[in-house]
Amino acid sequence: MRIVTRGRTAVAAMLELAQYADRKPVALVHISARQKISLSYLELLFARLRQRGLVRSTRGPGGGYSLARSALDITMADIVLAVDDSEAMVTDPSDVHDGSRSQRVASDWHLELESAMVTFLRSVSLHDLASARSLPGPG
Repeated sequence: MRIVTRGRTAVAAMLELAQYADRKPVALVHISARQKISLSYLELLFARLRQRGLVRSTRGPGGGYSLARSALDITMADIVLAVDDSEAMVTDPSDVHDGSRSQRVASDWHLELESAMVTFLRSVSLHDLASARSLPGPG
């Protein structure tokens, strides 16, 4: 499993929404300008996030996107999986046991690593990350 640019970009954009969760919806054009991300790229990511029930859109003047549920209830795994091209982060074990013993051992190790990464991503909420982001940096 690799967290590619899509995942990092989606997390950064979701952090923007979490920051304004108690206010009006945020237009993607504002996120695009602040994060220096292509608007068309953000539109694609937000379509996926909306399909997965992580954001909701509001049309019209003052419209934009807002969190569909509490930042406490959205994990990093939710966000990364929503924008990932594959359906699952963890490889199907039945796909990796057709090679030599060393290939099986390496595949088993890789599956354990992927599982640990998914577990970690599920343990961090958007709220956790937004709170850490708001802490003052080293002086």
